[in-house]
Parts: sequence; C-alpha cells; structure tokens
Amino acid sequence: MTRTRRFGPSVLLLVVALVLGVTGCGGDRSAERAAQGGGGGNRLSIATGNTTGVYYVLGGGLAEQISRHIPGYQATAEATGASVENIERVVRGDSDIAFTLSDSAGDAIRGTESFSAPQPIRAIARLYTSHVHVIARTDSGIKRVADFRGKRISSGSPNSGAEVVALRMMRVAGLDPDADVRRQALSLPETVQGMKDGTIDAMVWVGGLPASGITDLITSMGDEVAFVPLDDVLEGMRNEYGPVYEGGPLPKDAYGLPADVSTILVPNLLVVNESMDPDLAESLARLLIEHKADLVKVHAAAEGITAEEAPKTDPVPLHDGAKRYFG
Repeated sequence: MTRTRRFGPSVLLLVVALVLGVTGCGGDRSAERAAQGGGGGNRLSIATGNTTGVYYVLGGGLAEQISRHIPGYQATAEATGASVENIERVVRGDSDIAFTLSDSAGDAIRGTESFSAPQPIRAIARLYTSHVHVIARTDSGIKRVADFRGKRISSGSPNSGAEVVALRMMRVAGLDPDADVRRQALSLPETVQGMKDGTIDAMVWVGGLPASGITDLITSMGDEVAFVPLDDVLEGMRNEYGPVYEGGPLPKDAYGLPADVSTILVPNLLVVNESMDPDLAESLARLLIEHKADLVKVHAAAEGITAEEAPKTDPVPLHDGAKRYFG
C-alpha cells in the first residue's frame, strides 16, 4: 500500500519562497536595469526594428562588434516596432541602445507628439539617412498621398518611425488618418504579405537602402507595384514639422527601378539613456567609426556613418562620453 507523505508548514513555506525567488529571476528586470544607468550590467540589449528592415540587420552587426571589441560586454539585437518604441524601451531600461529616426528622437527630447514629457535620452552618433518608401499597387489608382482617401493603407508598425511619418504626410495631404483612410498598423513583413495578397492598397515604410522586405516585394510583384513620388508633401512636411525632413531621390539602383523616385529623407540616430556610463558611451562612439568597415559588410547603409557627420545629432544632445570621443 502506497503511503502519502505529508509536509509540515515550514517545508511548504520554503517551497513557496523558492518558487517566488525563481519567478523573480525571470521577471521584469527594467527597474534593475534602469538603476544600473541603462547599462544592464555587462549584457547590452539593442532595440532595432522589423526583421526584414535595415535596423535589425545592422543591429545584429553592431551587437557582434560590441561583443568582440568592448571588453566585458556582450550585446544582443532585439526585433521591435522601431523608433518610438525603441526610445520608450531605452527610457524604461528594457533596452540599452536604440536605433531611431531623428524626427521621433526630437519629439522625445521636446516631450511632444508621441511623448507627454521630455525623455532622458542622449545620442551616441548620427548614423545614415533613411528614405521614405511609399509603394502602391498599380491597380489601386494611387499616384500621390492624397489618393490614400478611402484606401487600405499600411502605416507601419505601431509606435514606429514609419507610422509617425505616414500620419504626418496624410495630414499634410489634407487627410484625417483615422477617418479618411482605412489604415492598418502592420510590420514590414505583414505589410509586404498584404500587398502581395491584395488586402493592402499602399504602404509607407521608412528605412535605409536596400531593405530586404522591400526587395522581396519589388522582385515578387514587378509592375504590379510602383513607388509614389512625394514632391507634393515635402514642403508641407518641412513647414509643419521642421527641416529634419529633406527632399532627395530614392536611387533607381536600390531596387532595380526604371528611374529615381523623389522622396523624403530622414537621418537616423543611435541613442541611449542619458545615465549610461560615459566610458561605455565613448567606446560605442569609437566602435562606430573605427569598425565601420565591419558594419558595412553587414549592410551597405553603414557607409553613411562618418566621423564628420556622426556628431551632428541635433536636436538630441550627444552623450558626454560620445562628446569626449568626437572632441
């Protein structure tokens, strides 16, 4: 006959304590990480973007270079919704380093638009310039942003830089993004699939050149999709939201297009919590410049990183450590 073993109250209390201890080790570490100055000990988390975008690819390369060349640190790149989410993660201490568009970073510093108060972020460097991609199915009849009215539009991942730009362009074009457009906030992989399936008429995405997700779309659909020029909204974007937006071409060679397409350009920044250790911030700045060639091997967008342009992070102040490196 099997006998059931009974445990006394002291043993049960010990078991409960052990369970709580294990749960605590795997739970939310954001407060602990924030207390360590946004550095998270010797492990660094890099907030990037969608898996088929440039942030994610370049973030993986940056993580590898940090792990190789900054003694005592190991880094990991994490897929995210990108710019706004990335800034929020750095402020909370969930991530240590983040890629972001400079327009969203400027909003964070001022405490406007997506941010209810000024955020404690600082820049390590200006990176490369992103291009606004507006692509429409040719059967949608969309030739300009104003033609979004009544159409199914992907404005990018929630809390992404693409979403910020998409909403601003729609307003400049005289559209209410919530009333005049059948808007969907989708990641780049979801957006590309929706374009292929015909469930989305047009998309907005912002990133470096080339992005594998966009290459996939153009290669797969060919003449069934076309880039939409942005000449008609550029002046309004600059007048309404500032000179952070510049006009320029999306080169035809990026995606094998028949001709360049006029678009809007936005700089990218690498940002951290203002409380990051200055020595670490200085090492990150040095790594970007001195190991640029290794980053270029990961993605050609890293060609845009230069010692001359890197310190030009306005309106986001350089971190004191980065300032020390750039002099």
